[in-house]
This record gives sequence, C-alpha cells and structure tokens, in this order.
Amino acid sequence: MRADRGLGLALRLVAAIAVTLFFLFPIYWLFMISSKTPEEIFAYPPVWWPSSLQTGNCAVLFEDGDVWTVWNSLVLASTSTVLATVLGSMAAYSIARFGTGRKHYANWVISNRMIPPIAIVFPVFRLFVKLRWVDTCHGLIVLYTAFNLPYVIWMMRGYVQDVPLELEEAALVDGCTRWQVLWRVVFPVVRGDLFATAVFTFVFAWNDFLFALVLSRSQVVTFPVQVAHYFGSQSNFWAKIAAMSVLGTLPIFVVVATLQRFLVRGISLGAVEG
Repeated sequence: MRADRGLGLALRLVAAIAVTLFFLFPIYWLFMISSKTPEEIFAYPPVWWPSSLQTGNCAVLFEDGDVWTVWNSLVLASTSTVLATVLGSMAAYSIARFGTGRKHYANWVISNRMIPPIAIVFPVFRLFVKLRWVDTCHGLIVLYTAFNLPYVIWMMRGYVQDVPLELEEAALVDGCTRWQVLWRVVFPVVRGDLFATAVFTFVFAWNDFLFALVLSRSQVVTFPVQVAHYFGSQSNFWAKIAAMSVLGTLPIFVVVATLQRFLVRGISLGAVEG
C-alpha cells in the first residue's frame, strides 16, 4: 500500500512539473529572444541560451520612445479599472439588494458584455469623431469603463448576494446610512472578490487591441498596437517584438503576484467571512 501511494505521489509530481514547464516555456522563450542577437534569433537549430545576454533590444525601445506605449496602456487600464470597479460595485449592490431592473435585468447587463467588439467599433468610431475623442486618453478610458462595467456588475452582484443581510441590518440599526453600510460593511466583506474582479477587468483593458487600433493615432498608442507595428510585410522585428512583450507583461506579473491570494478566492467565487 505504501509503495503504491509513493508511486502515485511521484507520478502526480512528475505530471505537475511537466505541465508547469509546458506553460512556462513560452515565457522563457520570450525572455530569451529579447536577449539574443539577430544571428541567434534566426539560428537553426535554435539557440536555447544566448552566448551573452543582450540589453540593447530593450534600450532601443527607450531610445525610440516606444516604451511610452506601455505607460499609456498602464494609465488607460488602471483608470478605467478603478472607475468600472467603483461604479459597477454600486450598481451590483443596487441590483442585489433592491431588485433594480427587476428579475432579468442582470442577465441583460451581462449580455451586453457578450457583444463582439468588431460589431460596435465602427459606430463607436463615428461617435468619437463627432465628439472629437479620437486619439484621446479620456475617450478610451470612457470606452473601456463602459465595456467592462457589465462584467463587474455581474460578478459583484453574486458576491454581494453572499453577504448576510443580518450584517447590514445590524449596521442600519446602529445608525449607518445605506452609503455607510456599502462602504463600511459590504465592501470590507467582499474585499477579496472586489480585488479579483478588478484584476480581471485590468487584464481585459490591458489586452484590448481592436478599440485601441481604431480609436488611436499617435498620442495614445497602446502596448498591443505598438507590438503589431513591428510586423512588416517583408520582415518582422523579432527582437523588438520580444523586448516590448517582456516590458508589456511585467505590469501583469506584478499585479497578479501582488493580488494572488485575492485571485484564488475570487476564482472560487468567494466565501463569506463571518
């Protein structure tokens, strides 16, 4: 019995290591390409480890000013995430506690998030031309906020419904207003779920390509759009692509690593902390 258990544990461990290496290999290869010379990038058979780590590929991005596109994405994604999380949480509380919009309103809200971006990008472009919002930060922030609000509302509605009504009733008896109940009771209880929702909202805004491509020109070019510029009709700038991709993934790594414990709880749909 002990031998069988040991063998099963060893097999699970080997399988876990194999799966981990499988998913980590693209990240490793991306970092290696950003540190290789052009000869090593196109070498065959592939060079698994560069002879010397090159920093020039990243330095070129700073010299050309391309790195500012990462900053643009960070500003747009962060601001829209904060707005969508705050507004969506308040809307979710209204739906969960007061039945705003009646029975099927929440389903209608999330159905708006299911609309393919390609179906609305050109009407949005015409609207932005009228408002003179093309190639502006506030235009993309408003668009990202509106596009991610349904997701935040849907997720936070489920989390708010898990908060015991007794907690809110006790706060109301103690003299709290509804706003105070929301900020001092509900939000602290669903804090982990709120952060998890915010992380996914940030990732959605960060990875947007279509809206940023159509609605930006030169002032607010984002990281995904800038990466696409390195693909040419006759050649691709693989060193720049890899270096920019490394810089563009660092904020995501930082956010996920910082809020990892909230993500685990949010993915499992949370549990009420009494």
